[in-house]
Formats: sequence, structure tokens, C-alpha cells
Amino acid sequence: MKKSLLHTPEGVRDIYGEEYARKLFVERRLHDTISLYGYQDIQTPTFEFFDVYSREIGTTPSSQLYKFFDKEGNTLSLRPDFTPSCARCAAKYFMDETKPIRLTYSGNTFTNTSSLQGKLKEVTQMGAELMMEPSVEADAEIISIVIDALLKCGLKDFQITIGEVEYFKGICSQAGLSEEVELKLRDYISAKNYFGAQELLHEQRVRNDYAQVLLRLADTVMGTDDLAEAKRLVDNERSLQAVERLESLYQALVKYGVEKYVAFDLGLLSKYNYYTGVIFKGYTYGVGDAIVKGGRYDKLLSYFGKNAPAVGFVFVVDDLMEALSRQNLSPEIKSEGALLVYEADAFDPALERAQKLRSEGIRAELMPLSSKPEEYTGYVNGRMYGSVFLVKADGSIAKLR
Repeated sequence: MKKSLLHTPEGVRDIYGEEYARKLFVERRLHDTISLYGYQDIQTPTFEFFDVYSREIGTTPSSQLYKFFDKEGNTLSLRPDFTPSCARCAAKYFMDETKPIRLTYSGNTFTNTSSLQGKLKEVTQMGAELMMEPSVEADAEIISIVIDALLKCGLKDFQITIGEVEYFKGICSQAGLSEEVELKLRDYISAKNYFGAQELLHEQRVRNDYAQVLLRLADTVMGTDDLAEAKRLVDNERSLQAVERLESLYQALVKYGVEKYVAFDLGLLSKYNYYTGVIFKGYTYGVGDAIVKGGRYDKLLSYFGKNAPAVGFVFVVDDLMEALSRQNLSPEIKSEGALLVYEADAFDPALERAQKLRSEGIRAELMPLSSKPEEYTGYVNGRMYGSVFLVKADGSIAKLR
């Protein structure tokens, strides 16, 4: 029984030592970049009322939530996603605010899925939300922050793929698809499952011209030059406006100087149904899933009583760390600070030295001598100490490393 307690449940893991130091370094880089754009830190609860993540809001399916009850019988849930929590928070504390609201957050999210495929059930996320700002310039700011932050973390080869949910919805509405069928089709197109989408459209007897445009979404990743072709394929105002939005967004990204990291895919959709417009994901080598996800969700805040547009993103920090590692771009953590090993009756001079180092902002660890002095040089491996000292009873100090 005691041996089994040493292991973590499936889908979670311990992180410590140099690996955790690298993770903290990357988190600081991400946070510092986001802060440069004027985003204020916010901390939301690890669990919320179940309804914050309800099916109506369009977040994680109920079957994938960690649910439990409080003493009053309320159903609670560990957060699977930060955006609904931030939306609730904004509606509560900024109900009468009419100026843009910029928020940034970090923490762990929890998804109870059985099909892990190497994924964790608990992951660290860091993101930002820009609320009360409906403009294409807001979309461009969010995407530019993402690119800026990834570059500052050391990533060089990546792509931000951008789509527009309204393009897909406009065609579905024109084809007369029900909400249920639209959601099924969304899943097929998101997975680039051409044959699944084809079979569903055949079952629904969708007009051939509409079906061909929808199937194209499941089969093609578009470049910047293909937006004009996407516009030519549709004749409903909703889809046309979606493409025009992307064209304007591209021009804004050119002004930021980040256009070379951008591609377009009008078949890019999300399992989160609260997205209403521009949507994007970031991909790089060494990771099978997106390392950053985001988009516009102009109706989500209305579920909490505040009618406000919003756009945001979230970095999946664990996946970003994996990508950096596989590309040999993990940040180097300097070995700083000192381990002070002291002989019997040498605690006072050892403490004096440690306190002096700490007052100078240098990390110092005290440890009584209990084995051969040279053995302590190996002890500090993985603990990121730059130096090892032996403090002797006469007050003298010898450097071991």
C-alpha cells in the first residue's frame, strides 16, 4: 500500500529541480511579454460552480470535468479552461466598465479524459483576455503578443494558423443545417476528417455546391493568397464578412511585422463552441498539438450578464516546454548561489556568511558536515549551486567547488 502511494494518478506528474526551474523561467518570459502590452494580473479560483462550464456556454463537455459537491449540495468543478472564469470575473467586477479591459492569468487546468494519447490531465496554462474591444486591431494585438512571447522564449520555427468561425457558420446556415448537425460537422472538419464530413453531408442531403465548399474546409489549409478564392466560393454575407475580417487582420499584422509567422485555414475550428469569429492555434516541431490557442468570443460574457466583445489566448506551458526541449532550445539555468557545509562548532561563522550572501540577493544553503567534504560537490548536481564551501571550526572557509 505504501509503495502505491509513491506513484501519481494517471495523467499527472511531479516536476522538480532543473526542469521546474526551466519551466518557471519560461513562465516569467511569457508573463513579462504579456505585461508589456498593459495586461493586469488576475487570479481566479481553482474550482467554480459547475454552471460556469455548462454545455450552454460551450466549454469542455461535462463528461470531461472533475465534479464534486460542497456541504450545501452545490455541484462544483475544477476549472478545465480559464476563459469562462475570466468572463465571469469581468462581469462581476467590471459590469459598468466601458473601456477596454486587459487581463492576464496563469495556473493549472484539469480535464478528466480517458483518451490521453500522451497528454496530461493537469496542465499549466498562461494567457490573456482583451475585453470590451471588438476591433480587428484587438485581434492583431492578441496574435502579436503570442508571436512576441514565443520568440522571447527562444522558439524560432512556428506558425500561427488563423481561421474565422463565421465563415463555416455562414455556409451551414445557408445550407439549412441544424445546430446538432453543425456541431458534428465541426468535429469532422476540425479533425480534417474528409470522409466523415462527406458521409454526414450526404446523409443530410445538403446541396452539392454547399457540400463542396464545406468539404474543402476539411481538406485544405489555405495560404494568405487563398483568401480571395475563399471569398469567391461563397455568396452569403456572413461568410463574406468573415473573409474580409481576415484580410483586414492580415494588414494589421503586417504593421506589427509578424506576418511571416501567420497562415490561414478556414477549416480551423475549436471544441469550444463559445468562439464567434477569428480563431487561431500555434504549432511548432516536436509537439503533436497546438502550443497556444485563442480567438474571439463576443457572446460569452453575456451568459454572466455583461454584453461585451472579447478576444484572448492561452499558452499550454507544458507543451511549449516539450517543444523547446525537443528542438534543443530549453533555457539554460545558471548555477548560482552557494552551499555552506560547516564542521561541528562552526555554525556561527557559517550562519554569518550565509546571512551576508542572502543580504546581497545570493541564495545560500546551510548544511552540517556529516560525511567526507568532497562528497558534497556531487550533492549539488541538479540543485543549481555555483559554489560549495566548507566552513571550519576556526572560522576559516575553504572552497570545495
